[in-house]
Amino acid sequence: MIEPAPAVFAPTSDGRQFPVRRIFCVGRNYAAHAREMGRDPDREPPFFFTKWAEAVVPNGSIIPYPPATANFHYEAELVVAIGTGGRNIPVDDALGHVWGYATGNDLTRRDLQLAARDTGRPWDSGKNVEASAPLGLLHPVSAIGHPARGTIRLLVNEEVKQDADLADLIWSVPEIISTLSTLWTLEPGDLIFTGTPAGVGAVVTGDVVRVEIEGLTALTVTIGPAA
Repeated sequence: MIEPAPAVFAPTSDGRQFPVRRIFCVGRNYAAHAREMGRDPDREPPFFFTKWAEAVVPNGSIIPYPPATANFHYEAELVVAIGTGGRNIPVDDALGHVWGYATGNDLTRRDLQLAARDTGRPWDSGKNVEASAPLGLLHPVSAIGHPARGTIRLLVNEEVKQDADLADLIWSVPEIISTLSTLWTLEPGDLIFTGTPAGVGAVVTGDVVRVEIEGLTALTVTIGPAA
């Protein structure tokens, strides 16, 4: 008999465990990043891709360098944790569905993602990779409110690579939640990676990568050798 896969839990700043259900990610949600990826940053409707829940790994993890890539990229992101589900959620009600927020890193096999993009294929091989969703401590809304501005920064070996402000998001958190809920019924435990600023780049084995977002606990991971 095959045993069911263990549930995935993310630690919270108040010592609890948040059960992770699904991961949704927003593509090209900062104008400067859209430009560096060769795309128009105009405010077209947001689009999404997904990752497995088991792609989540905690602060301090060693991330095995994944197979089939020579261009493994970091992407600092604000992560939203859904506490109350719903469908067709109005923008004005969206923040009432949020449990909390965390720092995140959307690790990406960039060469595979771009090859898929250029041929009109899904991004799964580039984005949905084992251990590709490092997640910092989740902070409940009751403790920090709803961060809508503040520094988002990523450092590799203490060198700043990404440096922007949450206010630069093309689509705000309420707008993201509202749009997502027209496509899927959001459920408690869902995570939303809200997009990355400009400055993405490759990492190699031994690199220490830290994501900092004002008001949240920093997230640090180390890139390890190939599994």
